[in-house]
Amino acid sequence: MKNDLIEGHVGKSILYFTIPLLIGNFFQLLYNTVDSYVVGNYVSPNALAAVGQSTPIINVIVGAFLGLSTGAGVVISQYYGAKDDKRMSKAVHSAAALTLVLCVIFTIVGIFVARPILELIRSPQSIMPLATLYLKIYFYGVSFVLIYNMGSGILRAIGDSKRPLYYLAISSIANVIFDFVFVLYLHLGVAGVAYGTLISQGLSALFVAVRLLRVQANYRLIVSHIRFDRHMTKRIIQIGVPTAIQNCIVSFSNVWSTSYINRFGANAVAGYAAYTKIDQFVILPVQSFSLAITTFVGQNVGAKKYERVKKGIRQTLIMNEIIAFFFMVGLFFFGHRIIGLFTKKPDVIESGFLMAKVMCAGYIFIPITNILAGALRGVGISKIPMYTMVGCYVVIRQIYLAIAYHFDHSIVVVYLGWPLTWVICAILLVVYFKKANWLAHHQ
Repeated sequence: MKNDLIEGHVGKSILYFTIPLLIGNFFQLLYNTVDSYVVGNYVSPNALAAVGQSTPIINVIVGAFLGLSTGAGVVISQYYGAKDDKRMSKAVHSAAALTLVLCVIFTIVGIFVARPILELIRSPQSIMPLATLYLKIYFYGVSFVLIYNMGSGILRAIGDSKRPLYYLAISSIANVIFDFVFVLYLHLGVAGVAYGTLISQGLSALFVAVRLLRVQANYRLIVSHIRFDRHMTKRIIQIGVPTAIQNCIVSFSNVWSTSYINRFGANAVAGYAAYTKIDQFVILPVQSFSLAITTFVGQNVGAKKYERVKKGIRQTLIMNEIIAFFFMVGLFFFGHRIIGLFTKKPDVIESGFLMAKVMCAGYIFIPITNILAGALRGVGISKIPMYTMVGCYVVIRQIYLAIAYHFDHSIVVVYLGWPLTWVICAILLVVYFKKANWLAHHQ
């Protein structure tokens, strides 16, 4: 089940490791996308807007944890590459202890901040009750999301990207079934798709936990060994916290950015919700390759194969740019029809397609940012990506929106805030890679 990232052809090793990640991430996206499809077609446009409004808020909480799981994955992958089983086991059990603590914290926080955040970003009153209901039900089961993501992160760190795929495939299919049953037959509306998501995510968490508890390997999870090792926890936090802060702040910036879109009414919110589902699938390959390059770099710097690291980054960038170009062209010409899958309301479709046309030109820059950031995290440098992405996606974007919207109350002006900051972020990371001796961090 494990792909050898330390030996063999560089491009093929990365590609073979990424494909299961890509398919797995595709299934993970299906959770919320199926929710949007079902409520958009079988409930109401307000229900679609409510689910869409919830997504960036969910990303704030979950993104914070994913940063920590990235830190754990980097530490584990480096010890795996160095063949240091004892320290790797300590890292695995420290990661598990951290997960259990955060399950409690994130559940409580998520439930209590749901409505206040919706009010903060000025969600339309017409969707407020539905959005609040969806968010609260989601956070009742957020522990399942955290357990799955940490468990799958451990498996990826040792080169196993296939089993997380299998677990997600089963739970995603279950989610589709639950959504249709709860909405079409039990008539539970937004609550129905939320419960369907909660149950299916519980399945994926169960599968990955059973695997780690039963596997006869050096990364096996032993319940009695779950505790915080001071050194390992410190390393995980040092690498993971900057990424967690980055994910959390950038996600919250997106939440705050939607407050500008909310000013244009429920149709604009629904169009934005429909487009973001497409956007998630467009950048899916980039996110998958970014995860892959982090593991690839982590294992190879652990094995001290530095030239292989550089070659892997170059080949991953080339593959990603080719994919991004085809998606960009396809979205520009066929985006109108794709958005129509989520709603039949013409005003909502037009609003979503307008955003697609503004955004798609910037997609060519996203691979640069994500692959270089992923590579830096693999070495153990997580602060530089954090400073760069937070600076661009939060500070510069919010300054731009505040100034630009003051002079031109146009929704196109709001949409331009995304691609403009993508370009700036890509340029800054390229300059860093050219000027800094980033591999010296591990050497």
